[in-house]
Amino acid sequence: MGTTDPAVLTVNAGSSSLQLHLVRDGEVLRTEHSERSLDPGAAERAIADFLDAAPGTALAAVGHRLVHGGEAVRKPAVVDDAVLEAVGEYADLAPLHVPPALALVKAARHRLPDVPHVLCPDTAFHADLPDSAATYALPAEWRSRYGLRRYGFHGLSYAWALERAAAMLDRPAGTLQVVLTHLGGGSSVCAVREGRSVDTSMGFTPLEGVPMSKRSGNIDPGMLLWLLADSRLTLDELREGLEHHSGLLGLSDGKSGDTRELVASGDPAAALALEVFAHRVSREIAAATASLDRLDALVFTGEIGWDQPEVREAVCARLSLLGVEPPARTDLDTDGTVSASGASVPVLVVRPREELQLARETLGALAGHP
Repeated sequence: MGTTDPAVLTVNAGSSSLQLHLVRDGEVLRTEHSERSLDPGAAERAIADFLDAAPGTALAAVGHRLVHGGEAVRKPAVVDDAVLEAVGEYADLAPLHVPPALALVKAARHRLPDVPHVLCPDTAFHADLPDSAATYALPAEWRSRYGLRRYGFHGLSYAWALERAAAMLDRPAGTLQVVLTHLGGGSSVCAVREGRSVDTSMGFTPLEGVPMSKRSGNIDPGMLLWLLADSRLTLDELREGLEHHSGLLGLSDGKSGDTRELVASGDPAAALALEVFAHRVSREIAAATASLDRLDALVFTGEIGWDQPEVREAVCARLSLLGVEPPARTDLDTDGTVSASGASVPVLVVRPREELQLARETLGALAGHP
């Protein structure tokens, strides 16, 4: 591509945020981040204002991050009415993410009707999970009737981190066996074998796995049944608690779901929250290695993985049995290795750049490439 090539507008709708990026030739030309969810009208105005601030920039496409496409969208797909209707059938599997994302797609299509729009699902990276990893130990009738399976998430982040790790290790991604961990508001772990996701901690929904900022992660299903029995909790109360008041926030007695604030706090509940988080993340990393023959590297990404060295150190300190040593560096300002020179298992840190991966997959979908 030349620098005169059209740009890609990337739209990343979170549960309570909106990120817009204008990307061309792998470079971000402009960015906008709102820490609040927007109704369709406000979203359309935000997109219009964003584009008006970059006059004369031609658009090749608009790429939309989609957390969960269910069975409707398993790889990047050009948007049409039928695709949106099919994705809408799975909106309740990720109620914090999919409804605002679909609202943004509709607003962007209304504002930019002559530009192709592409949905890029986070589940695509895990679309070929082996049956042994994707299948839940549930009645076959349930699995068939309701499509119950492990989907996995954070795929855009993992795809970017894998390529960056391959470049740092100077090896083709298709030869690597690594564990990737995306730690942020949502957190997960993924085992990659020869470029392919072979296991991951998130499952049918983004609620499974390690504790997150406000989400619970794995919980004994028997406990949930007990809480629903005898009117202890209603279904809505249970959903609200698991999605919005658990994780680091719940562990710290409601003080914070932000690791930066918890690290700075001297409160015992904050310390417990960080201990539980590090324990559970390290436990998932160790479990992920069961899908590998060797461990070529451990890779941290996500907002916490990228800029919270205290958390990285606490996780790595629990993994000596795997040959992982505590990081020797904390002063990175770019992607790099934080383990000591000659470490048996390199520990890498990759800045999350979902917007660049989103632009890449959008253009790939339009060109007919996976």
